[in-house]
Amino acid sequence: MQNMQSSSRSPLQRSIRLTSLPQATHGFTVIELMVVVAIMAVLLALAAPSFTPLIERWRVQQTIKGLESTLYYARSEAIKRGGNVSIRKHPTGTNGCQLAATNASWDCGWFVFIDTNSNGALDAGEEVLQTFNTPPNMDVTRTANSASIQFDRWGRVAGPFIGFSLVPHDKAISDVAARGLCMSSGGRIRTIKPEDMPCTSG
Repeated sequence: MQNMQSSSRSPLQRSIRLTSLPQATHGFTVIELMVVVAIMAVLLALAAPSFTPLIERWRVQQTIKGLESTLYYARSEAIKRGGNVSIRKHPTGTNGCQLAATNASWDCGWFVFIDTNSNGALDAGEEVLQTFNTPPNMDVTRTANSASIQFDRWGRVAGPFIGFSLVPHDKAISDVAARGLCMSSGGRIRTIKPEDMPCTSG
């Protein structure tokens, strides 16, 4: 009997009955979203300090790889071109870098160029072959107080060795992320840990 009454209703009556049913709600309320955002902010604040050493190690490793690659490249170009190839540090202010105040500070990066007159400085008309900008907040200090490295026709550098200390900004060479890079006059490169820094030989 009930089925007969239900089927005897007009389409309009059935439509009114269906549309009057409560609709299911989906999504989050503003309060729920605010709670989630607050929890995430607290977690990030707690986790951030533990990420700092990791980031510093990554920056040091990136800089070491860049410096090592540059030294090998400049040496090979000097052999290929019969000498007259040099590396020079970027000056303070390069790409917004405010470090590298002294000749020994290579914090802003460096570039390889054809040093036609072998004076270690980039003069008008001399071609830049490669450039490298260091990651931010890196202290790159050369053992010798010199702004350039010159290679002869055999790919050798003047002096017994070249040494660099690569350290997160405002940290000591004893910092766990610090590394040293040493290159002999003949071109052999090795990386040293904080306990062996700074370089005393190639």
